[in-house]
Amino acid sequence: MKEDQRHRRAEEDTVLVKRAVSGDEDAYRALVRRYKYPVAQIVFKLIRDRSQVEDLTQEVFIKAFQHLSDFDYEHQFVSWLFKIANNHCIDYIRRKRLKAFSIDEQIRSDDGEFAYEIPDSTYEPDLDMLREQKTRLVHQAIASLPNKYRQVIVLRHQEELTYEEIAKRTGLPVNTIKVQLFRAREMMYKFLKDRIKNY
Repeated sequence: MKEDQRHRRAEEDTVLVKRAVSGDEDAYRALVRRYKYPVAQIVFKLIRDRSQVEDLTQEVFIKAFQHLSDFDYEHQFVSWLFKIANNHCIDYIRRKRLKAFSIDEQIRSDDGEFAYEIPDSTYEPDLDMLREQKTRLVHQAIASLPNKYRQVIVLRHQEELTYEEIAKRTGLPVNTIKVQLFRAREMMYKFLKDRIKNY
């Protein structure tokens, strides 16, 4: 990707981010469409499990938009988003005790190649309190869901069941579960997007 194209894309991203922070859902969706495939590439390269790529990719975007008000406009949105994707996958790998691959490889997309790195996370005392407050908000978002959506979110993300295990537990088809999870995450995003600005 030529430098002027990359610069123009970064400027477009900045405009979309500002609109998304102000509550513009079309801007949020535009950013998701723009970077869903590259983020999915990162997820797959890190976890090597196709069955988890869609869920983890959606979670990356939810996490990114929960923290969008913290975005530093001096940096490129794509680099910031890829760091969140890295961290989220590494957290997943640690939880699942999966074997991670070397992350020195670049991610290729229609917009060119992007290098990504694991951020240096140094301890800051205030972060623990903020994490607790954000965790409380996420629990409130889950509690606000209609029963059928709350059930699949809890089974998937708290009990960490597979789609097939959820199907056995609920008697629902796997495709229905996927649709309900997607809608539940959308509802949670809408619940969180204004409240998370205060953190």
